[in-house]
Amino acid sequence: MKLLSRLEERYSDICKTFLFILSIVLIVLQFPHEGKFKYEFQKSKPWMHEDLIAPFDFAILKSDDSIATEKAAAYKSMKPYFSVNNAVKVEKVKSFRKEFDLKWAAKYGEKNGKRYKLNYKTALSIIDTVYKKGIIQLNDTLDNKAGDYVINIVTGNIAEEKELSELFNIQTADDYIVAMVNKKFSIDKELLLSLLENTISQNVFYDENITGEYKQNIINNISITRGMVQKGERIISKGELVTAEKFYVIESMKKEYESQIGSSSKYYRILLGQIVLVCISIIVLLLFLMSFRKDILYDNKKVFFILLIIFFMVLLTSTVIKLDVKYLYLVPLCIIPVIIRVFFDTRLALFVHLVTIIIIGFLVPNSFEFVFLQLIAGIIAIVSIVNLRKRSQFFYTTILIFTTYSATYTGITLMQEGSLANINSSNFIWFAGSSFFILFSYPLIFVFEKIFGFATDVSLMELSDINSRLLRQLSSKAPATLQHSLQVANLSEEAIYVIGGNTLLVRAGALYHDIGKMDMPLYFTENQSAGINPHDELTSEESAAIIISHVIKGIELAKKYNLPERIIDFIRTHHGTRKTLYFYNQFIRNNPGEPVNESKFTYHGPIPFSKETAVLMMADAVEAVSRTLKKTDEEAINTMVENVINMQIEQKQFMNSDITFSDVALVKKIFKKKLLNMFHVRIEYPA
Repeated sequence: MKLLSRLEERYSDICKTFLFILSIVLIVLQFPHEGKFKYEFQKSKPWMHEDLIAPFDFAILKSDDSIATEKAAAYKSMKPYFSVNNAVKVEKVKSFRKEFDLKWAAKYGEKNGKRYKLNYKTALSIIDTVYKKGIIQLNDTLDNKAGDYVINIVTGNIAEEKELSELFNIQTADDYIVAMVNKKFSIDKELLLSLLENTISQNVFYDENITGEYKQNIINNISITRGMVQKGERIISKGELVTAEKFYVIESMKKEYESQIGSSSKYYRILLGQIVLVCISIIVLLLFLMSFRKDILYDNKKVFFILLIIFFMVLLTSTVIKLDVKYLYLVPLCIIPVIIRVFFDTRLALFVHLVTIIIIGFLVPNSFEFVFLQLIAGIIAIVSIVNLRKRSQFFYTTILIFTTYSATYTGITLMQEGSLANINSSNFIWFAGSSFFILFSYPLIFVFEKIFGFATDVSLMELSDINSRLLRQLSSKAPATLQHSLQVANLSEEAIYVIGGNTLLVRAGALYHDIGKMDMPLYFTENQSAGINPHDELTSEESAAIIISHVIKGIELAKKYNLPERIIDFIRTHHGTRKTLYFYNQFIRNNPGEPVNESKFTYHGPIPFSKETAVLMMADAVEAVSRTLKKTDEEAINTMVENVINMQIEQKQFMNSDITFSDVALVKKIFKKKLLNMFHVRIEYPA
């Protein structure tokens, strides 16, 4: 039982630990099975490491451009294959015989005379000559080809080369038949000509299968290597320039090195190294959350969301690399800081982006260039949406990211090559595609809002609309509470604007913090009229229970209407763990000497855990007490603000929030000024 009790107490921490371990395992599974070449090098830059000696024999690989050039040259010299279909001639001769007999009989009657035989043999001779030479089917491979263009003609199992001029096409076959018929004497030219022209049909066809096999043989016969490097041979010396020739030699060694390590027993040590590096990266993220964003670390749903985003991007990048590394820059990594910034803050967005690209840096070639490029683009993405108010900002962000990618890549190329001659223009297409995919962050944000209960600035603006369904109900059932909430919103928003924080969040939180009062509005003084107070008929404990219950009922109502968790946090924390002092003191007064069950007069908390929730607690108390002041002069307001906030500090209500004494002093100053304006108090000037 004790074990189960402890497990229940530590359930949240166990889940959190499981999430971090699971994320590490899933990320490591995306890493390649081979080792990583330990040297970083760039073309046209000095070799910054010790002399590189070949540790084994390996072949020098040709560049992709060189192989592509060889393939193009081979394709250009390749002769396409055409096959002869003998069945065409057989079918046409059979058809000719039938038609010839019918027309001859209709015109001459007899079918066995000398004239009949002469015409018949002459026609068959012409047909035989035409089909023996062949009538070719023209296609794209023969476009704009001259008569001396050589092709392969396959007859049965025999292939022979022929020039196009040695073959008929439909037109030249017809011309030949006309010429041959006109040369003959003692034949019925009119009869034969019409019949022979009907026998013309293509019998030489392009053979895609044989041509394809021939192309594949060409590709297979092209060597991907161009020489060997022997073990112990010096490849490059320290400080020597990495020329194009040296670059391909080192690249060849790198591929062979990684292949050998991956297929050997060293793989398990490589796997251990991958686990260590991923663990360090995730632990750094954990330490950041522990130091600066405890509120996020306490919420397993938010932790899961952040780890999910990181894993998804690692998975996507790993998949793209496995398919074809040239599409690497098509992966929209800048979507990470955009989404994290929308839901949290710029500091967390930058840190999560940094951790993600560092992890991915172990997967990609030219790690430094990749990390630098993605880091700069991510910073620009974050800066462009610091204050997200309009959907059109995503389009500006897309343009800025593309410009950043292009400019940074151009700068890196110039530094490495000293020229733009070898710049890979296709990368700009991938940059454009990656930037375009940032637009998909908008629907993703909507999906994440619904799944995780988050709130963006845009949704906060929608929630702050007084005409929203829940606020309209509050206006109808507890109008004075709504007015109180509006004043609290004004005070909180002004204070947060000055000390730094999310003004939209605190305004929305202030508008909804007292919605629980709708259940029994008359039990709250601002909604009472005609001097009737229902608390007069209740005991102090009963009254305190009703007052305290508005927090629980507010949370239930907020969940019923699917308000974001960030808004519900304001309802939970706006009274913290303070007491309902009026009814607490009333109980002591009415029951002298009787022990007090303080829990019945104490709100259940939690206490505020952010600047926004802390400021709301101050504003709520200050605004409520200000309505009880008999005198609303400057001195009374100043004293009231100081007393209310100092008491909250004494009650340790702000221990979990990241608000400083300097912030509190500014908040007091702002509240005093705003309340003076609300009560139209004129500041006294010295005579």
